Amino acid sequence: MTVDDALALAPGARGHDIGFASPHALLRRVIGVSGVVDMGSELAPRMEYGRTEPHFMAGLHRVEARGGPVRLLCTGPVDWSCQDGAARASFAVSAGDTLEFRLRYLPAFGSSASTEPSCGQPTVADTAEAWRSWVAEHTGYDGAYPEEVRRSSIVLQGLTYQPSGAVVAAATTSLPEELGGDLNFDYRFAWLRDLSLTVRSLWIAACPHEPRRLFDWFATAAGRNGGELVQIMYGVEGERDLTERTLDHLDGYRGSRPVRVGNDAWRQKQLDVLGEVIEAAHILRDHLGDLNGPVQDMLVTLADRAADDWSSADAGMWEARDTERHYTSSKVMCWVALDRAIDLAPRLGDRADAARWTAARDAVRDAVLTQAWSEQAGAYTGAFGSDELDASVLVLPLVGFLPASDVRMAATVDAIERQLGGDGLVRRWSEDRSGFLICTYWLVECLALAGRPEDADRWFRRATAYANDLGLLAEEADGATGELLGNMPQAFSHIGLINAAWRLAHPSTPDR
Repeated sequence: MTVDDALALAPGARGHDIGFASPHALLRRVIGVSGVVDMGSELAPRMEYGRTEPHFMAGLHRVEARGGPVRLLCTGPVDWSCQDGAARASFAVSAGDTLEFRLRYLPAFGSSASTEPSCGQPTVADTAEAWRSWVAEHTGYDGAYPEEVRRSSIVLQGLTYQPSGAVVAAATTSLPEELGGDLNFDYRFAWLRDLSLTVRSLWIAACPHEPRRLFDWFATAAGRNGGELVQIMYGVEGERDLTERTLDHLDGYRGSRPVRVGNDAWRQKQLDVLGEVIEAAHILRDHLGDLNGPVQDMLVTLADRAADDWSSADAGMWEARDTERHYTSSKVMCWVALDRAIDLAPRLGDRADAARWTAARDAVRDAVLTQAWSEQAGAYTGAFGSDELDASVLVLPLVGFLPASDVRMAATVDAIERQLGGDGLVRRWSEDRSGFLICTYWLVECLALAGRPEDADRWFRRATAYANDLGLLAEEADGATGELLGNMPQAFSHIGLINAAWRLAHPSTPDR
């Protein structure tokens, strides 16, 4: 007997012409291979994060669960009984039998609440064919590890909210960075920190339409930011208020509490997002056409903010919740914002001030080269005046701030590889208990750029070996046990894989 599960795609969904449409249904296909197998199925949903036990109503080959704002309808060729807060079915599967089940989500109220699924609803076979069609239309990738890149591009597509094009950081909330710990956050939002890296990875993976949709989503979500620093993250439909709350009635995954909904990082000041946004526009510069007034205004405003605020402290890309610091990576991404804005200046209208941006860019560079270097560490460190290594500085060669062959940059890469690398993964800093996948893939890129292809390939293979049996990566992994940690599948990790694989094959080819 085999059991296949899938998140449904609508029949006929094909690539960019029609796009993916989901009927919001989970599918299960049970196939009898030999003999007769007695089986049971149980449906016990709890709405509103476990606060609501639904009412059940069973009918012929169907059962319905209603609770709070949600209605779930399960259909399939079995009969259900309802008691003790669950619906249950018992049935036998014989050789040659194929049983299809559909669990469909609907709002409890409104016009669509009474809509019944028709016989045209997709099957597991329909869904598999839709994904094969998408893959067939995205075959232009030219780099190393094509199978792994294809899998990661599929993951990114799966993490894309189709109505807007936003790519969420992960599909889950509160899976812990450390088992039993409290570093459990909600990642079901779209981070600007990931924007340029996501755009680049989608472009590399031969997904030409998705990057533009992602950029258009952000431009709409940001609206007129005026003098305000652009928000670091948004909801998938552009929501700004992502206020965090804890669900104290839940124990959390393997006792890891609290369980959080929402993420208060949206309130933080992170200067690196200025560079991420303008870098994304720069990568797409040949495909954005004539920049309209709102986009011009947004990019000019962000470049001006980088010129004004680069010397300020912030929360950094790791979203520290204690004290703001002068993070090296934040300064470098301000340099990126200014550097790319200078190149885009002829297309940014009368407000573009390339001379001012050039002066600020040069000031940022001087500050980083003098204040981020630590003689004690023999490396560029995570914050000005610090002696602590931080893997975030691996982005310096990746954004063109310094060549990987620069003496001090090469020393930094060596120090991070030696002191933060272990068990095939790179930790963010010395006290980090687990390895961070994106940092490891950044190391791969740095080693490839430095002319160390064998070392780069070895690190790539070791990091990618942590993927589970479906090829999915979380945010982190325990190097000793191999257990994946943090929310998953993690867009940042799969983005890192795609970019690193391409770099292995094209170490000397400019990507912007």
